[in-house]
Amino acid sequence: MVAFAAFALLPDADVIGFALKIPYAAPWGHRGASHSLGFAALLSLLSLLLVSRKTAAILFATLTSHGLLDALTDGGLGIALLWPFTNERFFAPWTPIPVAPIGAGMLSGRGLYVVAFELAAFAPFWLWALRPSAICAERRREP
Repeated sequence: MVAFAAFALLPDADVIGFALKIPYAAPWGHRGASHSLGFAALLSLLSLLLVSRKTAAILFATLTSHGLLDALTDGGLGIALLWPFTNERFFAPWTPIPVAPIGAGMLSGRGLYVVAFELAAFAPFWLWALRPSAICAERRREP
């Protein structure tokens, strides 16, 4: 679970592009290629060299979820979901999630608001995943 959580954050490694002077709107800029379905598919296919098909499929879903959730945010330039076929950026028709400030901006009032919003919005999923019956069932499956 911890590894998949880390992979879910991997697309945001593209923020290094700001330090490298890669323009935000460039294919490898923030929320560009690393947030695409193509990137998720490529990494998942490469993971087959090390993991099972089931694990690779879960990795694909994990990586894909990042771009799809970012498409639900209300700021930025959108998400390059269909890269490498197009560099067009997309938003979902409904954008209920407030966009998070980048870097030290997360320590601002806006950043704290976004953290509180996301905690409230996603707490049900964490509670469901960490419910005692699920954890006990997983432990029963261990050899």
